[in-house]
Amino acid sequence: MSKRKPVVALVGRPNVGKSTLFNRLVGRRTAIVEDLPGTTRDRIYGDSDWNGVGFIVIDTGGLEAPGELRARVGKSGDALATDSALFVNEMQNQARLAMEEADAIIFVVDGKEGLTAADMDIAQVLRLAKKPLFLAVNKAESKQRQLDAVEFWNLGLGEPFAISAYHGDGTGDLLDEVVKVLPDYPVDEEEDESVAIALVGRPNVGKSSLLNALMGEERSIVSDVPGTTRDPIDTRIVYNRQPITLIDTAGVRRRGRVEPGIEKYSVLRSMRSIDRADVALLLIDAVDGVTEQDAHVAGYVLDRMKGVVVVVNKWDAIEKETNTMIEFTRQVRADLKFLDYVPVVYISALTGQRVGTVLPAALEVDAARKHRLGTSELNQLIRSAYENVQVPTKNGRPLRIYYATQAETEPPTFILFVNDPELVHFSYQRYLENRIREYYPFTGTPIRLVFRTRGGDQEKN
Repeated sequence: MSKRKPVVALVGRPNVGKSTLFNRLVGRRTAIVEDLPGTTRDRIYGDSDWNGVGFIVIDTGGLEAPGELRARVGKSGDALATDSALFVNEMQNQARLAMEEADAIIFVVDGKEGLTAADMDIAQVLRLAKKPLFLAVNKAESKQRQLDAVEFWNLGLGEPFAISAYHGDGTGDLLDEVVKVLPDYPVDEEEDESVAIALVGRPNVGKSSLLNALMGEERSIVSDVPGTTRDPIDTRIVYNRQPITLIDTAGVRRRGRVEPGIEKYSVLRSMRSIDRADVALLLIDAVDGVTEQDAHVAGYVLDRMKGVVVVVNKWDAIEKETNTMIEFTRQVRADLKFLDYVPVVYISALTGQRVGTVLPAALEVDAARKHRLGTSELNQLIRSAYENVQVPTKNGRPLRIYYATQAETEPPTFILFVNDPELVHFSYQRYLENRIREYYPFTGTPIRLVFRTRGGDQEKN
């Protein structure tokens, strides 16, 4: 299993710059930054690192005082106020859940607007969290605003850190203090040789029912209410002499009423479970088919370079014809284009139909993650691929591949030494991956290709 990372939650009122700070910490534009309060409705997660300390950052929806909400809802013709009234409770619940999961909290306030009554109310809530707490006074780009930040001492939360999330000013001093309090989570005190298999997916797709079917007992609570499973549940079993750890997770929240273009992300407990897993069983509801939220979870599994088996559950509820399964599989692969190498199995966790195909498929994927190609066979394969297709060129300069080696497994990682990594176009990289999979399919597992100069001074993933 992978090592668990500590978690830092960003909380505060809407529109104080939490998403801008999130983007600063994770190093890329992931959160949607707009001048609209409430843009970030669900928690958003990203990896960050400071001085060699890795951690997960959560960007939360804004916490809002009841008085402020009533004032905004009361404005006639204010569509944003109406929208806030519909989902403000969910936003606040998301933020509180994030605070529960966090190892440290950064309370972001608006240095341009100054201290507000809502900030005072939120500070009261944060004191109850009993977590390490840091106060970030954002939008403090000028010397005057940095001096004015002292008024936030009145919150009684300790020293205010004057920062500019947009420009990066002061964020280093803030992170220096944050990483000092983050715990170092060990993987396990004892060597764990089991294959970790996480059951992931939206609420009510049958994760707990599948766990019970695999266990042959009521190991987990099964309910028709989405979100029944709140905490990951680890279950150890032995299958064909292979130790397995089954991880049942909380589901991904369904898409709600929200402004167009705003993405939905998975809940933190599911993300942690995927991080800990070797293989993820991505459960799809056969009745609903692949949803946007399913694709989000699949994308996260791929980002973490984990093995995947797509498990289509509730297959007993589908009226079938001769080619129903073939057509459904074709649609799954069309909806999850980036996972065309994963096995798809069809089950009914409720009736037990074909449940026996799940663990063999997962173990096949785990074996593929651990497979290593010999250097000579790999180079012969790459040489053949190089000679059979026109190579990319730039300004008349062609790509040259000198040799290749498999540097790692879990996931399989191949280093190709070339004259210039910048000459490798995405389409050519995809071509090489396909040729490798033709030789050995690496079923259900992503593979990583790294292009590097022979001197090692340039590299491209």
